[in-house]
Amino acid sequence: MLSTTIHNPRRGEVWDVDFRGYIGTEIQKIRPAVVVNINSIKHLKIRLIAPITSWNKEYLGKIWIVNIKPSDFNGLSRESAVDTMQIKGADVQRFVKKRGQFTAVQMDDITAAIAAIIDYQ
Repeated sequence: MLSTTIHNPRRGEVWDVDFRGYIGTEIQKIRPAVVVNINSIKHLKIRLIAPITSWNKEYLGKIWIVNIKPSDFNGLSRESAVDTMQIKGADVQRFVKKRGQFTAVQMDDITAAIAAIIDYQ
């Protein structure tokens, strides 16, 4: 069920996001995600997000996966992976609960992964 509370998620924040309503191999449940779009377009009711999943050693060397260690600051309880191949736009109604925030260095790593997968130079 989508939230009736309208949130204002900002770049670098980690939120639980409702991904239900999927096709194929898209993520299909409530799970954490990080907001990757810039804050100056906050007037739109949609955010560009990258989902977060549990870390798997098979992700080593994958240019689209960013390893994230858990911390009180980011709200993650275990080693995780940001999957930039599944970035998508999500309406703010899909944002359930704020968990925390990534550091500027972590956001730089995520931005670099996105640039790598689109071959931006």
